[in-house]
Parts: sequence; C-alpha cells; structure tokens
Amino acid sequence: MARVAIWLSCVLLLAATCQGLKYGYYSRSCPPAEFIVRAVVGKAVRQNPGIGAGLIRMAFHDCFVQGCDASVLLDPTPANQRPEKLSPPNFPSLRGFEVIDAAKAAVERACPGVVSCADIVQFAGRDASVILSKGRVNYALQSGRFDGRVSLETEALAFLPPPFFNLTELIDSFKVKGLSVDDLVVLSGSHTVGRSHCSSFSDRISTPPSDINPGLATVLKRQCPANPNFTNDPTVVLDVVTPTKLDNQYYKNVLRHQVLFNSDAALLTSRETARKVVQNAFRSRQWEKKFARAMVKMANIEIKTAANGEVRRNCRIVN
Repeated sequence: MARVAIWLSCVLLLAATCQGLKYGYYSRSCPPAEFIVRAVVGKAVRQNPGIGAGLIRMAFHDCFVQGCDASVLLDPTPANQRPEKLSPPNFPSLRGFEVIDAAKAAVERACPGVVSCADIVQFAGRDASVILSKGRVNYALQSGRFDGRVSLETEALAFLPPPFFNLTELIDSFKVKGLSVDDLVVLSGSHTVGRSHCSSFSDRISTPPSDINPGLATVLKRQCPANPNFTNDPTVVLDVVTPTKLDNQYYKNVLRHQVLFNSDAALLTSRETARKVVQNAFRSRQWEKKFARAMVKMANIEIKTAANGEVRRNCRIVN
C-alpha cells in the first residue's frame, strides 16, 4: 500500500519530484543561481519590456517541444540544419536568446557546469512575469531539469499551436502535454504582453472581415501591409490597452473582440471557455494566482534527467 501511495503522489504532482526536481536544487551546488538569473533578466526587461514577453513565450515554446529541456536554444549544425529555433513558430519572432546567453555566462562564472539551460529558461520566464506584473505574478519553481540533445523544426511545427487554431485544436494540443482547458485559457492571458507579426493575423483584417472589432481592424490595416511577407512583415502590440503589463486586460479584450489571433477569438466559441474568460476578466487577483500555478505546471512537462540529458556548457550547442 505504501508503494501505491507513493506512486499516486507522483502522478498527482506530474511526477516532478519523482523526476529529480525539487525546490532549492542548487542551494549547495550553486546558491546564487536564481539571484544571478534574476539580475540579468531584470536589467534586460527594464531596458526593453518586450524582451520580458519574449522570455515568457520562450518558456512556453521550449516546454511544448521535447519538454522543458532548452532544446529551443540549440543552433543549427551541419548534422541538424533545421532545429526548433528556425521553425516558423519561432523564427524570426521568438526573442530573448541573448538574455539566456548572458544569464548562462554569468552563472557559469560563478558555478561552472552546474546549472542547466533548461532551468535558466524557466527561471527567466518566471522573473519576466514578476517584473511585467509589478510583482503580482510570482511563484517558486522546482529545479533540476537537464538539457536535451534533440531539436527538430518538424516537432516545433507539430506541437506548437499556431494562431489560426480553432478551440478543439487548441484543447487537443494542450491535452497532449498534460494541460487542461483551464490551463489553456489561463496561459492565453500571456497575450496581454508582447508583439505579433502582421502575417500571424492578416486573415482577420482582410475582406470579408472576421469578428474583430472594426475600429481595431482599421488601426491594424494602417500598421500592416495588405500582403505581409518575410521582407515586409512589421509587428504590432498584442494588447493596445496595457501592452507592457502582464495583467488580465487580455480577457477584457477578448470580450470586446479586440484580439489579434483566431486562437484568441476561439475562446468565446464554447460556453465553458467563454465563462472562464469572463471570470478572468473580472477577477484579476484570481487570474494572477492561476497564471502562476499554470506556469509551474507547464514547467514540469516531460522533464529530462541525467539518463537522457546533460548540463550544457553553452546553451546553443550540445556538449
């Protein structure tokens, strides 16, 4: 019975501690690790809040492909010319790589070969959330993730939900990663910060028009070319009300049809998700707590261990 109880507790906790993750993992091997990352991220985000949005997005994009293993950081090589970071969901839109590089370099100077890039990515996403929410979104993270050695463009295309997905497709893509419908709605709230390329929503402002607010559509048509392409694809803010603040404004925008992506508008296409949108729109403190919990849950997806991972010396290449 005792063994059954232990097994059940592992399942209920997403097997996080059973996979070697724990709070204070670096308390002896590298006590300043989280403080160092926080300082690097803080400097970068204060200089450019958009980098903070990029780091939150990076934490998500890393975990959805090969698990939270920093595979999104790997550069192309002669043997693998198309890693995740060059896939359409990530290139050229994903930002913050230089911040992770700086944090890794600083940590390596203090504690060589100890702190994984995978943990740094999740620390950075957490620290960016703290800054952009003015401290209202904060959470403790278990650590001890190992870095993966595999990074494939095809897997990024297969597992990262694109902005044109409908609700059924979104729910399925989250379910595959062990995340619920509530996690989907809560984590979508990160679209209250950051920017998007016009090509990601050009269909929403074309003729015939979508359900997007006509006033917003008019503004976007002025900012975006009629046919965006790789050489002419400017970016616009995701949230025209509080573009640099991590808050629940996103849900108010959804209700007012002032969101850019089909995947955002899709949250109103079922009674269950529409109800969750309304709750998050009018209960800001509840959403902040739920967002923190969902980020922790996401950070535990498909964790690598010493058996199938490593601690990279350089986040861009395998050892």
